[in-house]
Amino acid sequence: MPQIISTATAFPVHYHSQDEMSSALRAAWIKKGLDVAVFDRLQKAVTVEGRYLALPMSEYYKLDGFTDCNRAWLKVALELGESVISDLLEKTSLPAEEIKLLMSTTVTGVAVPSLEARLMNRIDFASDLKRIPLFGLGCLAGTAGIARVADYLKGYPDEAAILLSVELCSLTLQAEDLSVANIISSGLFGDGAAAVLLVGDKHALANEVGVQRVKNTEFQHFNGSSEKSQKQAELSHHPQVLSSRSIFFPDSEEVMGWDVTDRGLKIVLGQGVPGYASQLRPHVESFLSEFGLALTDVSVWLTHPGGPKVIDAIESGLDLPTKTLDRTRKHLREIGNLSSTSVLVLLDECLNGPLPEIAGKSCVYRYGMMLSMGPAFSAELVLLKW
Repeated sequence: MPQIISTATAFPVHYHSQDEMSSALRAAWIKKGLDVAVFDRLQKAVTVEGRYLALPMSEYYKLDGFTDCNRAWLKVALELGESVISDLLEKTSLPAEEIKLLMSTTVTGVAVPSLEARLMNRIDFASDLKRIPLFGLGCLAGTAGIARVADYLKGYPDEAAILLSVELCSLTLQAEDLSVANIISSGLFGDGAAAVLLVGDKHALANEVGVQRVKNTEFQHFNGSSEKSQKQAELSHHPQVLSSRSIFFPDSEEVMGWDVTDRGLKIVLGQGVPGYASQLRPHVESFLSEFGLALTDVSVWLTHPGGPKVIDAIESGLDLPTKTLDRTRKHLREIGNLSSTSVLVLLDECLNGPLPEIAGKSCVYRYGMMLSMGPAFSAELVLLKW
């Protein structure tokens, strides 16, 4: 099975509190007839307390239309992409020329040549690097990207591949749009980048992880440790991608997405998203049952922070214990919704911090579920195993 070896994240240097950004927007939009009471209610409802921005706040007033926004997006996206991939490779001491596939995903800007092609002139990838740009998957592309890279590595098990996500949501803000959807978007979405290195099960890095796992288990047995300690030792490494599942809800194109206009990418955000989130349970249970698992066997939930109502709907719809998704709620408070990047930031935090206890006493392995939803309307699941 493909293995997640390393993760990295990168953010713009400009971080602002929600109060600061809301005050600036309120002052600008009052002149255009803003209903202040509605604006304040919606900005508070998203529960975001601060976000990273691609540009200094003063620069946004100078942007005039899609061309300006997209040029700014390309400049910052390349800077963050180069930074996060370089960090990722440095963590594993893996030369760039050994990467065989680079997949990029974004839904906040357009570039031809695409991001990963332009990054080949900044990072010493091999000239025969295979490149796959993803566009249009929106928020679910972080989870979908992991799934598609893992699919590739099943066919090329001796190779290494990178998934890059760069989302600069602030550069899609429509300055003339006072709709509820745009007001919510202006308070919900932030900017950032993440990258994930995966390898096939015959790659040298996967073998090193496997050997270390065996050594840790043998050490625990030698010292007469408890069963729990043995499990913790065996599960102390990065996970394998066990499988994935795509979910499509028909006739739901208007629930979420972009209207592509002369002024740029205009948010489409319907009220039905939490309703679809509450319908996920039978799909998740069916997926888990293929491996003889139930919802209670999953101890790590990495869910995209679509918004507070969406998070609540996923938690209640899957009948998860209260506070199971608090990691996602914390992410939303601190940096907002980063579209496809968010779930990868959560993955990075998970792999670099303590994991929750094993779900079941008889469970030898720890299982995790990555879950994201996005345009179409659709969802993507990835089952992880430690």
